[in-house]
Amino acid sequence: MREDLNLSPQREESRGEGMRTPDDVSAMIRLRALGWGSRRIAAELGCGRETVRRWLETGRWRGYRRPGRPKKLDGLETWLQDKFRQHRGNADVVRQDLQREHGIAIGLRTLERSVAHLRQELLVEARATVRFETPPGKQLQIDFGELRLPIGGETGRLFLFVATLGYSRRIYVRAFRHERQSAWLDGMEGAFRHFGGVTEEIVFDNARSLVDHHNPATREVVFNQRLHAFARYWSFRPWACAPYRARTKGKDERGVGYVKRNAIAGHIFASWPALEAHLEWWMREIADQRVHGTTGKVPLARFEREERQRLQPLNGRPSFLQVRELSRRVASDSCIEIDTNRYSVPWRLIGSLVSVIMSDGEVCILHAGAEVARHLERRGRRERAISLGHLSGIAGGRPIAGAPPSPDLLRPLSEYEQAIGGGF
Repeated sequence: MREDLNLSPQREESRGEGMRTPDDVSAMIRLRALGWGSRRIAAELGCGRETVRRWLETGRWRGYRRPGRPKKLDGLETWLQDKFRQHRGNADVVRQDLQREHGIAIGLRTLERSVAHLRQELLVEARATVRFETPPGKQLQIDFGELRLPIGGETGRLFLFVATLGYSRRIYVRAFRHERQSAWLDGMEGAFRHFGGVTEEIVFDNARSLVDHHNPATREVVFNQRLHAFARYWSFRPWACAPYRARTKGKDERGVGYVKRNAIAGHIFASWPALEAHLEWWMREIADQRVHGTTGKVPLARFEREERQRLQPLNGRPSFLQVRELSRRVASDSCIEIDTNRYSVPWRLIGSLVSVIMSDGEVCILHAGAEVARHLERRGRRERAISLGHLSGIAGGRPIAGAPPSPDLLRPLSEYEQAIGGGF
């Protein structure tokens, strides 16, 4: 008798005779119970005697199992799970981290097969949301949605700030060209003014502009210091969603999708002001007047009847928004450039260094401490804010017909000479 009995009988047979079926093995066991010997059983079933003996010693049919081969991802199961959740199911980013951190190069499709069960878990978690309602004035949920949209013949990235009141479901929308901290703060203040008050708490995801650190295990949150100051100024409590669980602010997640599908989809805008005017109209005529699918109520009516009086009043507080201070050199077209937009100054300052203060939607331009120009802030891209008076009497040309006199140029030239420390 062979001592190597831990090998599957089927594996031994694969070297010579054909594989035995479950019915063959069952027949061997039944015939053995009737007193048949291994030689007689082998003759009856047309197989070797050693084959019969091995199957009888095994006592049952057992499928052939190939010995497992070591895999590149063996031992990285926990790392894969953490990275897959961190990158919210983006397997390609996980693959890049795998090569950078562990030196393992692997195909995207291979990795996707390895994390298929993790993707299913994320999908289940995303859908397994417990709906909860908040009382009037309790909560405002905010988020940004990103899309590409043609504006003025140029297609670029557009960031939509969307704020949703937790009780009445009123929506506030504002468009930005970026998602920096100033846009978050500007969007929140716009919502406060739109709704006429501030809720007790504001819920958002773990945007880097607002949250410095959020431990998913301990739920310890470290908010940005400027957000702390902003929250104290407006008297609300910031609340960051659990990492990878953005649906804990599901009202606003659905609100962002609603804005994209209803307010934006299929539209082309001639300019940034046209986009802003459209959003104002849409909020007033569509979003406020619809019957909400969950509450069954008109958001504006529910807000006016039950939520407005529960908001903390603004009490005439001015904007918290930071004053943005810049330095720019006046170009040859008598303009300075800020965020791709151009603002004019008196042409006599071409080549000079000027200071810029941006606050409350205005751009104030100063030279040697004196204000030389003031414009409304342009929120689009490559727009021009030109005061014709700044170009009046430009050297080498004729005065522009019909150009209004510039208040800056009505001053005596001696004042400019004194301000810059010499003559032009």
